[in-house]
Amino acid sequence: MSARLFRDRWGVPHLRATDHRALAVAQGRVTAYDRAWQLEVERHRAAGSSASFLGADEVGWDRFARQARLVDTARRCYAALDAETADWVRAYVEGVNAGLPAGAARTPEFAAVGLTPGRWEPWTPLAVWLGHHILFAGFPTKLWREHVAQRLGGAHADLFAADQPTTAGSNGWLLAGGRTATGAALLAGDPHRFIEDPGVYQQIRLACPEYDVVGLAVPGVPGVAHFGHTGPVAWAITNAMADYQDVYAERLRRRDGGVEAYGPDGWRPADTHPETVEVAGADPVGVEVVETARGPVVAGGPDEGTALSLRHPPRVLADLGFATLPALLRARTVADVDAAVDRWVEPVNVLLAADTAGGLLHRVAGAVPVRHPTNRLRVVPAWAPEHAWQGWHAPMPRAEVDGRAVMANERGLAAPLGVEFAPPYRADRIGHLLDARPTWTADRMSAVQTDTHLGSAAPLLARLAGLTGLDPAAGALRDRLLRWDRRMAADSTDAAAFALVRAAVVRGLAAHPVLAPLADPPPHPDVFQPWLALVPRVAYALPALLATPLLPAADVDALLRAALTEVAADEAARGGLPPWGELHRLTPWQASPHPHAGPAPELAGDHDCVLATSSVPGVTHGCLRGPAARLVWDLADRAGSRWVVPFGASGVPGDAHHDDQAPSWLAGDLLPVTTDWDQLTEERDDR
Repeated sequence: MSARLFRDRWGVPHLRATDHRALAVAQGRVTAYDRAWQLEVERHRAAGSSASFLGADEVGWDRFARQARLVDTARRCYAALDAETADWVRAYVEGVNAGLPAGAARTPEFAAVGLTPGRWEPWTPLAVWLGHHILFAGFPTKLWREHVAQRLGGAHADLFAADQPTTAGSNGWLLAGGRTATGAALLAGDPHRFIEDPGVYQQIRLACPEYDVVGLAVPGVPGVAHFGHTGPVAWAITNAMADYQDVYAERLRRRDGGVEAYGPDGWRPADTHPETVEVAGADPVGVEVVETARGPVVAGGPDEGTALSLRHPPRVLADLGFATLPALLRARTVADVDAAVDRWVEPVNVLLAADTAGGLLHRVAGAVPVRHPTNRLRVVPAWAPEHAWQGWHAPMPRAEVDGRAVMANERGLAAPLGVEFAPPYRADRIGHLLDARPTWTADRMSAVQTDTHLGSAAPLLARLAGLTGLDPAAGALRDRLLRWDRRMAADSTDAAAFALVRAAVVRGLAAHPVLAPLADPPPHPDVFQPWLALVPRVAYALPALLATPLLPAADVDALLRAALTEVAADEAARGGLPPWGELHRLTPWQASPHPHAGPAPELAGDHDCVLATSSVPGVTHGCLRGPAARLVWDLADRAGSRWVVPFGASGVPGDAHHDDQAPSWLAGDLLPVTTDWDQLTEERDDR
């Protein structure tokens, strides 16, 4: 056999093949067997056809996927690949197509909706990757800033921006050998994304005569992109928070049976064609796809006269950076990783890497255009020549590692490339915890990853401390919060009290007459509405809003008093408050017509804790985003490495490995990475 499949006790696939190409086929095949439904959903989402079996709720996404031309961009990027990388991707697709029939036969969702898995094309993995990341950089934030500028005035466009709480973030850190018990580097990470069931990351091992890599793959994409350990070298990433997508205001008109767009050189023809979105249980929906010289139109159209187009690097370059993926598998040193990620495009990441020879790497990787500063902030006019792109930022920022390096989406290494970053709370806390011990081991890293101290509580607590005129119950609640240890522990009623007060403050601020005009968002497509909702924006910008002169101090104090009074009355009515975990429960996203029911697990953490389990204060205490994986790469001995995911290796409900890692993930424990082939069980592939 050209490839053999082994599994560890948690069902993680370990693949051993005779060569690089055969290994790609095996990776595609086992992924299709383990994650058939997930692959089918992602293929349809990338193609803009998920409503055909998931129903009308998906029409908004499908329309956007068609208008943004995800499939066409993926085709272009695949066609531009070098021959070796293209063949490697094609081999993975061959494996997916070979494994899908057996995978679908064991997955109940297919029978539930009467769906037969479709055939993957060579470019499909690129479309899946693009579908995951087209909104990752958050270009709709520019629509929000435009909304704020129009309703409150241009001087306030950044009122909700600039280093304030975001929905979630990823953490990573590197300790050089001088800071570890073994004398070799340790590399830790916990990417925070929407928690999905099955998960967005797939634990896997890929081995052939050229390399032997353990890491986290994205189902539907070959290789190991973001987190990998080849033995001699390991790497991990976080989102750089760079700004590399632009939104242009377009003037469109119909003329001579076509569409024209007004640009710097006057009216020019735009590409246009119709498409149809099929909808389960409803009539099909027509979509007009229009693309100007700037990019695809994603809002508005020629009949409205105005529209918004999206310009982003993969569409401009016909490149997603996929040539990086096989190069990473073959990496032996940080220099190899460095050279590989020079070719990276989407998304823009901060990367840490270490090797067994003592090499260390801390840099940004990806493609960021050089253009007018306003492009990074707001929607800009398509007809103004100063808003055209002027090349690419190079070289990308990098830094020396002095003992340790931390990356947590903060304004740091990538500062020249972005506008809005995560606040410094997580990065500062990680640094504080790491510096509290002279030496570290892999086993101790989970204590950092699960830390629940909430640094961002300070601004609100400081305002509460200065309040006067509180009734006894509200005053007692305030005093209790000021004594609170600021840990969002699952069993803490004080943490719950803080969250309830915070939510009440957020709702009160959102209803204030100064901000109320923002409550009615512009009529942009549904897919952009999460970026345009006022209450979440207030929640994530709360420290800034508490200090802004735009809101009278007396009004803010009145809102704070009202919030304390409300929560104190609620506590009295209940006879006490529930612990935080009872409110803060995991609500994973499931692309299924019949989501798997079960009790929602209680969680610790909050969006500015290192344990960044994010809710939407003022809307829900439920956790939507959090650690999609946790890992520690040990450069002294790869077998000393650790990892865990929220559910399990299998995407099949009822499978023994569908959610067998959940207890460890919830407890903050890490599982060993098995590297000894003799400790694995071979699985004969007779499917």
